[in-house]
Amino acid sequence: MDRLLKIARSATPESSIQFRRHAYGNEGIRSFLRDVLALANASVEGNRYIVMGVDLDEKGRKRTQQIPTEDFSGKPSYQSLANEFIEPPVRIRYKPVSFDGTQIGVFEIGDCQDRPYMMRVDYSETLRRGDAYKRVNNAVIKMGRRQLMELFEDKFRDSVSAGDIEVGFPGEIIHKDRAIPTCDLSKMPSALASNKLEEMLNVRSMSGNSGSTTMVARLTHARLFGTADPYVERSPEDIMVELNQIRSKYRDEDNHFLFHEYAERLQLIVYNQGEEPIIDASLSLALPNHNSFYVADRLPKRPTNNRFVERTPDEIANYPTVMLKDDAVNITAKIGDIPPGEPIEIFLSPLLLCVGDELSGRRFGIRYALHGQNLRAPAKGQLKLRFTQARG
Repeated sequence: MDRLLKIARSATPESSIQFRRHAYGNEGIRSFLRDVLALANASVEGNRYIVMGVDLDEKGRKRTQQIPTEDFSGKPSYQSLANEFIEPPVRIRYKPVSFDGTQIGVFEIGDCQDRPYMMRVDYSETLRRGDAYKRVNNAVIKMGRRQLMELFEDKFRDSVSAGDIEVGFPGEIIHKDRAIPTCDLSKMPSALASNKLEEMLNVRSMSGNSGSTTMVARLTHARLFGTADPYVERSPEDIMVELNQIRSKYRDEDNHFLFHEYAERLQLIVYNQGEEPIIDASLSLALPNHNSFYVADRLPKRPTNNRFVERTPDEIANYPTVMLKDDAVNITAKIGDIPPGEPIEIFLSPLLLCVGDELSGRRFGIRYALHGQNLRAPAKGQLKLRFTQARG
C-alpha cells in the first residue's frame, strides 16, 4: 500500500497527523499557516502530515471529500506561502492520493529539527510576526513565552556560534560582492515584436481606412515581418489587443533570452569555520526588485525541435525557491548538513538572473540569513551585486 494512502486510511489524529475535510484555498491561508506552524513545532520525531479530504464522524469513522485537481497546481503555492511567512524555512510536499476512488490530498512536512518555527512577517491582525503554535494530541495551542524559552534553551545547548559561518560568492577567497554585466532588454523578443506592432498601429491610425493607408500598411508589414508572413487587415483596436497580449505570447522566448542567452548564473558558498557540522541548514535571501532586474522563479523551458519543453522534475526540484514581489525578491534553499572546514555550494542549481542596462552603475544589497538546527542564532549578513555595462 502506498505510504501516504496508508497514513490517510489507518492513522488517527495525533500530534503529528491532522485531518481536514476541505482544501484550504485562498480563504483558508491563515488556517494553513497556523496548522503548518503547529505541526512543525509538535514534540515528535520525523515527518508530519495534513490529510485533506478526510475527516471523522462522531463515531470515529472516516469520511472522504473530493479535493479538486487544481488545488495541486500551486494556486495558491503552498510551499511559497510557507517560505514567505514562516521561519526558519519548512519543507512541504503536497501530493494527490486516491482513497477508495476519491482524490484526496496529503501535505508531508519534512522532519522539523530547527524549532521553534514562527511567523516571519504579519499575515493578518490575528496572525502576526512572532506568533507560534504547537499541536498537542488533536489540539492546536498558541505558544507563550515559557514554551518558546524552553525551545530556545534546548536549541542553545550544544549549539554552534553564527560567528563561525561565512557566506559569500565563490573564488580564491570568499567574496562579499560580485559584478553583474547588464544587457540591452530592448532586444527581448516581446520588445522587438511590440516595436513592430506599434509601427503598424501608427500606420493604421494615420488617416482612417483610405486606400493609400492600406497600401502603406501592406508595405510596412512586408518590411517588418517579411513576405513569408502574409498581410492580414487589422484595425487599430485589433493591434492594441495584440500589444496587450504580447508578453504572454512571447513568454517562453523572453525567458530563453533572459535566463539562457543573457543569463548570469549566481552561486553562493558557505564555509563552516567551527569544529562541529551545522545540522539541517537552510538559507534565505532578500533583495530589491526592479523592472530591469529579472530573476527566474523556476527553470525556463528548454528549446527542442522548434518548441519549448518543460525541464525534468529533478531539474525543477533542484532550483531554489523564488518568490517575486513588486518591491522584493525572496529566495530560499535547503542545504542540509554543512561539514566543518570545507566551503560548499549552496544552490544545487545556480540562481538565474538578467539585468537591463538601466541599472548599469547601481548596486543591490542582498540580505541573507542562514538557519541550522544547532545554530544558536541565524547567521546573518549582507552581500552586494554591482551592475556594470557589458562590453561590445
